[in-house]
Amino acid sequence: MSRVLTNSAEFGVVDQWDFFDKDIANQSNLEGYFVVEKGDYVYNPRISTTAPVGPISKNNVATGVMSPLYTVFRFNDSHNDFYAYYFKTTGWHQYMRQASSTGARHDRMAIASGDFMAMPLPVASPEEQQKIADCLSSIDELVTLETQKLAAHKAHKKGLMQQLFPAKGETLPTLRFPEFRNAGEWEFTTVGGLVEAGCLFPPKDGNHGNIHPKSSDYVAKGIPFIMASDLNGGRIDIDSCHFISKEQADTLQKGFAKEGDVLLSHKGTVGEVAVVRKINTPYLMLTPQVTYYRVRDRKRLSNEFLAQLFVADEFQSNLAEVSGGGTRAYIGIIEQAKLRLQLPKDVEEQQYIASCLNSLDTLITAQTQKIDTLKAHKKGLMQQLFPTLDEAQE
Repeated sequence: MSRVLTNSAEFGVVDQWDFFDKDIANQSNLEGYFVVEKGDYVYNPRISTTAPVGPISKNNVATGVMSPLYTVFRFNDSHNDFYAYYFKTTGWHQYMRQASSTGARHDRMAIASGDFMAMPLPVASPEEQQKIADCLSSIDELVTLETQKLAAHKAHKKGLMQQLFPAKGETLPTLRFPEFRNAGEWEFTTVGGLVEAGCLFPPKDGNHGNIHPKSSDYVAKGIPFIMASDLNGGRIDIDSCHFISKEQADTLQKGFAKEGDVLLSHKGTVGEVAVVRKINTPYLMLTPQVTYYRVRDRKRLSNEFLAQLFVADEFQSNLAEVSGGGTRAYIGIIEQAKLRLQLPKDVEEQQYIASCLNSLDTLITAQTQKIDTLKAHKKGLMQQLFPTLDEAQE
């Protein structure tokens, strides 16, 4: 059986089975597929945000076969990691845009193999190339190490949550703080039940229909306009979100999220959760993709605990089941009211649990930012170590 490889924008050359959890190619019909040896380079013309002109990756996996849609080439000198980094630079992207165009589907670069192979490449002495490659490789190794630490933090939190929240069908968690070991069973309810009990205000999402802000309404500064894609890992990406003017926001009917609210994405990207922390505007505006939950009685319900409850496996499973999953997943306000919840009656116990898990979230956030900083440093360094198109033509 031939080992079928693929070239992904994020992970480079990988085994197709490992990447898709199945073989996409038909093993009985691999006629025309290229044999790709370890050390060969592969160009995938499919463009994406991660690879704006399509990824070129070095095969560090093993000898295998790849689709004829890809371009495969190799260097005579095996010491060529310098170019593995160069193919990710803005200078290379400029060359590619000049030499090619997007295809009919506008998601692939259109460039003939001959034109591709004629593309100019920078040449430095072997010693300089190796020093540059070693420098960037050391940053990659550090990013890998820090990413492993991040994964360990996330795994620790996940395991702790499985102990701090009751398992399915149980009324008590396996791990409880000493102060609450005799506090009794956790109670079952629903989102709607918390509203009826006066613990929550009725949840609301953003404006639908004609008054929903359009892309033409976006401004450089104003009220943050939060979409599902702006919620990531418990954080709200205020820096990269869209904005609308306060004048327009004040004319809208709903979707005004304030500090302390718990946000839940419920359309397309379902199940992302974040608490609105300190903001520099009177409120955030939400799209119809995001619901806010506002605690009405803080003596009975902690908003921080509610956010952690939404992240818990049992709630996320219920959410996935009801929303249908996939890219078209959706669960409206009415159906959200039926979502099952389980919580301790004592708000102090809720706060203990939330504080414990929030401390891990702080570690996860700091670790994520550390990785982002390293990646930004590498990107800036690459811009200085490799020539741009204008510099190369001088």
